[in-house]
Amino acid sequence: MKSLTLNPIDHVEGEVQLPGSKSISNRVLLLAALGEGTTRISNILDSDDTRYMLDALKTLDMNVTMKGRDLEIVGRAGPLVTKNIERELYLGMAGTAYRPLTASLCLGRGTFRLMGSERMAERPIADLVDALRALGASIEYLGREGFPPLRVVGTGLRGGNVRMRGSVSSQFLTSLMMAAPLANGPVTVTVDGEQVSKPYLDITLNLMRRFGIHARHVDYRRFDIPIGHYRSPGSIHVEGDASSATYFLAAAAIRGRVTVRGIGRDSAQGDIAFIEVLRAMGADVHADNDFVEVRSAPLHAVDLDLNAIPDAAMTVAVLALFARGTTTIRNIANWRVKETDRLAAMATELRKLGARVVEHADAIEITPPDRFTAAEIETYGDHRIAMCFSLAALGGVPVTILDPNCVAKTFPDYFEVLASISRPR
Repeated sequence: MKSLTLNPIDHVEGEVQLPGSKSISNRVLLLAALGEGTTRISNILDSDDTRYMLDALKTLDMNVTMKGRDLEIVGRAGPLVTKNIERELYLGMAGTAYRPLTASLCLGRGTFRLMGSERMAERPIADLVDALRALGASIEYLGREGFPPLRVVGTGLRGGNVRMRGSVSSQFLTSLMMAAPLANGPVTVTVDGEQVSKPYLDITLNLMRRFGIHARHVDYRRFDIPIGHYRSPGSIHVEGDASSATYFLAAAAIRGRVTVRGIGRDSAQGDIAFIEVLRAMGADVHADNDFVEVRSAPLHAVDLDLNAIPDAAMTVAVLALFARGTTTIRNIANWRVKETDRLAAMATELRKLGARVVEHADAIEITPPDRFTAAEIETYGDHRIAMCFSLAALGGVPVTILDPNCVAKTFPDYFEVLASISRPR
């Protein structure tokens, strides 16, 4: 499907059961593969990103089977590969698979070519590679220096101290931390500069604890990872994806009432903080242990630093179209190294709808239109652009989403779920 036109939506109402979290799903898959014992995983996300991780594990001869609606992985109790094999892994645009596998395949033995999409070859990875090389890893760039694709040779990692920039992506530190317990000695990572997206590191640390490894940090400036062995918790349930929840909660804040099930106020995911943004903008929000309900109310602009929740911040940018005043979203320079340059892309597409937009190096200012303009939204192959701009249909005009199938990266049936709660004009 080359495009999808969404007719004007009058309001939304109903309930949504969230798919599993992408961030949790791919972390759990890798930790289960590295761990001792069999792990049964329920509510795992079924999307492009998780399929790339699963396909990679199967290519590495992991024992992965479906048991009813659950997935079972028999762990290796150590490195993913201990034989001198050669494999090529294609990981698409799945950063949550590409980066952690880069680190974990440095352990053990084997030679691996890590390939990806054209956009993956434009996403920087030098901070992770430099840190791994400092710990003894053998990694070669197969194309442009500092970017995928890579050739990784399993030689093991020595322990010790290493420095890593924190300003580009938290996935680099996550990837190193998950591999570090299987190094030859404890690893200490000192973060240079400000660490972005801290809540995603909390997810990593919490899941490592579930698998028996207790890493610690000091003010997100120094991370101490002990050596040890991951051990399966037996079974693990993947909570709903908080980033995906933002689209339905935002739709309700604009016009309607929606209950989202699968996450709650105590979610381990940083994007649950989106409900505080909704409250700050004036929406009526009720959060319980396993659901969040939002009702619409007049919305007003906010001026916020959303570095901690960069994915949810995109939803805020579209929500700003319906808020009185000028909304400013700050400290989001890392938008530029995601699936596309999201700062430039969001500014371009928001203007198509009639908004007045000022794009800065690390911020965006959005003033809503006096009247929405029907628009054709270019998605740049970015699933989050496709999903968040679907909300513009609440502005009283048809909105055409180009390449809507890009949502398969994290939420293949997103548009069907949105339609189930949408009420036409």
